Amino acid sequence: MSAGTGDRGELFVDGTGGGRTDGVAAGRTRRSAAGVGRAPAGGGAAVMFSDGVPSPSHSHSPAAASGAPAESTGVPAEGTRSTALPRARTGPPRRGSRREKKSWPKIAQRIVPDDLQPEVLRLELTELGDAFRAYQRRPEPDLAVLAELHDRKARAFALWADVTDDASLREEADRAVAAARTTREMDANRRGVPVGGEGPVIERLLTRGQGVHARTVLEHVRVGSPLPGAEARLAVLMLTLRAARAGTGNVTGQDLGGWLQGDAERVLRELVDVGWLLLPEDVTADDALTSRAEEPAQVTVPSLLAGAPRPFFFGKVTRARLSGWAQKVVGDRKLRKKKAGAATRLLAVYTAAHSGPGGCLGGGGEDAGLALDEVAQFCGLRPEEVAEHAGLLTAAGWLEEEADIADGRLRGRLAERVLPLSGLL
Repeated sequence: MSAGTGDRGELFVDGTGGGRTDGVAAGRTRRSAAGVGRAPAGGGAAVMFSDGVPSPSHSHSPAAASGAPAESTGVPAEGTRSTALPRARTGPPRRGSRREKKSWPKIAQRIVPDDLQPEVLRLELTELGDAFRAYQRRPEPDLAVLAELHDRKARAFALWADVTDDASLREEADRAVAAARTTREMDANRRGVPVGGEGPVIERLLTRGQGVHARTVLEHVRVGSPLPGAEARLAVLMLTLRAARAGTGNVTGQDLGGWLQGDAERVLRELVDVGWLLLPEDVTADDALTSRAEEPAQVTVPSLLAGAPRPFFFGKVTRARLSGWAQKVVGDRKLRKKKAGAATRLLAVYTAAHSGPGGCLGGGGEDAGLALDEVAQFCGLRPEEVAEHAGLLTAAGWLEEEADIADGRLRGRLAERVLPLSGLL
């Protein structure tokens, strides 16, 4: 709203809708009758609001009563027509609508009471909750660390249950004991270390998960090799591991010669002829066999390209680890010394991938074994030929003792020197 004077000096006040007070003259008559709105003795004009009530800052000020000019009261001086605004009200600041929340220490979705005694228990529970949350933010898991956290939780919750006589806390402590045990078993299986620390510690080349991926690749080669011979199957296995992620990979002449020895050029041409393998337009099979590490030959496996259905799902670290594992098996020094052929080295790969942490074939104990027909198909052999090549592995110190092929199963155990290559079945 606003206030002012009309053309003849009459006072008007805008209404809430923006219109002037109806009838200036009539309004003057009403103000005269009511005794309000007259100019004070000093000649100053009284400020009127649209509800007809004089401004309290003027009507109740000493200056207004005496007609003296207002100096520090905020009231207009004599002869002025400006409107004085009411002073801003001062007072304590209003509290925000959102109250500050106290951060209560928590562990396992339970609040640790401030008055929990003994004090050492309260501090342990608080620190343990922070430690579990910090572990969840780790970029890589460490099962040994996690097992220790579960041990601490079991001890702390057991004491908490004793102090408060809370049965649910006792149950939580029991669950922590079981979680610690399971976590240690997982860690031992992953690293191939006997549970409880008994027996020799073996540094495994593959983790349990990588062993699963290795068997997936071997099964893919067993049922999908484009050529039936052992040499072609060995080349398919090694090239598949090189191109497993993107469908392309690099090989050198030394790689191909080490895998296939004198059959390398023939096998390479056959794989190209059937369309399973592609070489660059300006690269021949002979060029690939003479390529060096500085300029390796790039090969393409069309069935593994990005547009094709993906038979494998693992990252570049696992791919490199699997390729290195297979290379270590195929290039084993004692196998080379015995001049083992492609079928024997394929059998070495298959037995290593399908053995448990202790070396037993089949992973389920000495009587488990492997299906003889599947072993023969992977190696490019007839089932009755497997025993001969298993004997060569025993002579090379790959298998601990003569393998058993009774009842259509291949049974045996990896030699101790080969245990690091076990697939942890």
